[in-house]
This record gives sequence, structure tokens and C-alpha cells, in this order.
Amino acid sequence: QVQLVESGGGLVQAGGSLRLSCAASRSRFTIRSMGWYRQAPGKQREFVSSITSRGGTTYADSVKGRFTISRADAKNTVYLQLDSLKPEDTAVYYCYLDAFGSTNDFWGQGTQVTVSS
Repeated sequence: QVQLVESGGGLVQAGGSLRLSCAASRSRFTIRSMGWYRQAPGKQREFVSSITSRGGTTYADSVKGRFTISRADAKNTVYLQLDSLKPEDTAVYYCYLDAFGSTNDFWGQGTQVTVSS
């Protein structure tokens, strides 16, 4: 099993910034990729960004140019820098981990991001 612990959410005004962190516990699994999804009230969970073990990154169109994903391999941690935040970015942000040899992804408990206009 892998446990993911997220932090860094909060309340910010439009145009502001936040930095989310997601730390994965040590396990027998090798990480294939880590990333973030988000879920706004009344909406389906949607993909935000991911980073592979080789450093390849992917972003949803809605966040390109505003969000930046990075990782610290030694800490098994992935970060999401959220800049130029908009009210529509308000959601619970969930970290996930995709591991080689695991049939299911692992998920964090979520961290709330609220952007006021």
C-alpha cells in the first residue's frame, strides 16, 4: 500500500498563488507517475496535471501556463504550483500515484483550494 498526504490548500484571492504538496509513503512499488485531479462542487473529478518518473509533464488545457508540476524524487513528493488563480479553480485537489505492478492508482484525501473573486 501507498499513503499519500497532501498539503498546501487554502483560501486565496483571484490572481494569487498556492503551492500544493503530496508526499508518498515508502513502499515496494516503483512510481510510474504522480499527479493531480480536482473536483468542484456538483462536477465530476477532472484531470489537472501529471509528471512521469522520467520527468514528462502533462497539463489540462484549462491550467496550462498557470500551473506547474514538479517533483522531489528523494522525498517521493510531487508539487503543484498554482499561479494566476481564478475562481473557477476552486475545487478539492486530489493527488494520485500510478505505480508499476499495481492494478489500482493510489489517492490522497484531498486538499481544498478556494479562490475568491
